[in-house]
Amino acid sequence: MRIGIIGGGFMGEAFLRGILRAEVASPGDIAVAEVMPARRAQLSEHGVRVTDDAESACIGADVVILAVKPQDLQGVAEGLAGKFAKDAVVISIAAGIRLDDLRRATGHRSVVRVMPNLPAAIGAGAAVYYPTAEVTAPQRALVDLVLSAVATGRVEVHSDDEVDLATAVHGSGPGYVYLLIEAMVDAAVRQGMKRADALTLVLSTVRGSAEYAMETGQHPAALRNQVTSPGGTTAAGLAELEAAGFRTAVDSAVEAAYERARDLGE
Repeated sequence: MRIGIIGGGFMGEAFLRGILRAEVASPGDIAVAEVMPARRAQLSEHGVRVTDDAESACIGADVVILAVKPQDLQGVAEGLAGKFAKDAVVISIAAGIRLDDLRRATGHRSVVRVMPNLPAAIGAGAAVYYPTAEVTAPQRALVDLVLSAVATGRVEVHSDDEVDLATAVHGSGPGYVYLLIEAMVDAAVRQGMKRADALTLVLSTVRGSAEYAMETGQHPAALRNQVTSPGGTTAAGLAELEAAGFRTAVDSAVEAAYERARDLGE
């Protein structure tokens, strides 16, 4: 397929890297539009066509990815209205921009709102997507193929509100995980462990725990019980987390992020 990427910032390049790594499209079938000359020079190292003209990057593209900042999306989209191929599907990864607004700004009917997350940069992210009713089955297949290059977990939702909720979970989720990692490392250091050793153990534990949960498909509670012996070390640690309101804190964090995501979309 032919792909146009509008915006060569961090996430735009993350999609580019993933698409090339997964061989979703060849370098010769990808065009990236980027306004910053220094970034264009860096992006050209991927062997793709790089331009400062967004319209040029859209010509003949089956999939167009709008990877510009939310505050720039309206102007960029309006400038491209009427320039997309009739059968093209337009993907926006701009946070907070609602689907109807995307459709109006682009003047295009086959539009998909996507919320990826940070691990997309290494092809291990999560993504939710919300398509317009006009997105056809073949176009959906193209969208899923593109998203599969950056996200191991992909979920279709059916409203902007669901995108906002997902943003609070998987979009902000890496921040919660990194805070947990930081706290565990600091606690280990306070008890006398070398910081480098603590970081190695914690990172491997977080990754392994997630991979084990995905591999087994078991409920998190069942997995937690497997590692929690009566009267053991894990039971003692979990009791402290529960006493400190760990679950409540996580619930409040997701709720606060959800409300903020809804505010940004208004």
